[in-house]
Amino acid sequence: MAEVIVVTSGKGGVGKTTTSASLAVGLSNRGYKTVVIDFDIGLRNLDLIMGCERRVVYDFINVIRGEANLNQALIRDKHAKELYILPASQTRDKDALTQEGVQKVLDELQKTFDYIVCDSPAGIEHGAQMAMYFADHAVVVTNPEVSSVRDSDRMLGLLSSKTKRAEERREPVKEHLLITRYSPKRVTRGDMMSLEDVNEILAIPLLGVIPESQAVLRASNAGDPVILDEESDAGQAYADAIERFLGEDKPFRFVSEKVHWIKRLFSIKEKEHA
Repeated sequence: MAEVIVVTSGKGGVGKTTTSASLAVGLSNRGYKTVVIDFDIGLRNLDLIMGCERRVVYDFINVIRGEANLNQALIRDKHAKELYILPASQTRDKDALTQEGVQKVLDELQKTFDYIVCDSPAGIEHGAQMAMYFADHAVVVTNPEVSSVRDSDRMLGLLSSKTKRAEERREPVKEHLLITRYSPKRVTRGDMMSLEDVNEILAIPLLGVIPESQAVLRASNAGDPVILDEESDAGQAYADAIERFLGEDKPFRFVSEKVHWIKRLFSIKEKEHA
């Protein structure tokens, strides 16, 4: 049976859809049959990030309402063989998502997929709660800034109380922290929270640290998930996160400031003369 992963956050614009796309591509490239669902009804950005916006005919709400079946709505990804996208509707309201309808779709997907990735809208409204309700895993995405971390802390409260697992008193949703737009240089200057600061507040296992990178914007504009850019620091960081999610031990990269060899030389000489 497929495991359901929700990618969530309290604050918008932190990189949830970028993360959902890269997570789905990464799992698929490791041999797992994966589907990624856009729960952001009314906006629909996942298909743009995945580069399949022109192939959308039927969507998630069409399937829930019985206006199309899953085979009609699922779009095979152009990057990964075992990856499919279920897009959101741009013309419906988030209230079109019903718990019964979502469960019916997930039950059908679980028959043939290994992983179901749910790209959640931001905040705590109806769409976000529908995305997290059936989750087995939650990837909580946050920027290293106070407002984003505080809102993520709020999402952790909902994950522990407003999910099917919580209602049925089963083992809780497995929580994973993913920090995006991290800049060691800005941390050193005191302009950004450090990893230690974020970890102290949220206190959940750290899955990945994605550096602040122009590669993310370039990939989004091209419709290619950034994990496919294997030369970029962001792409490599997402690939590392996939390996950790699958239980592999992977050291964290891009978390400390690179010091130019000239600066390092002067620093050593200063210590020698001290």
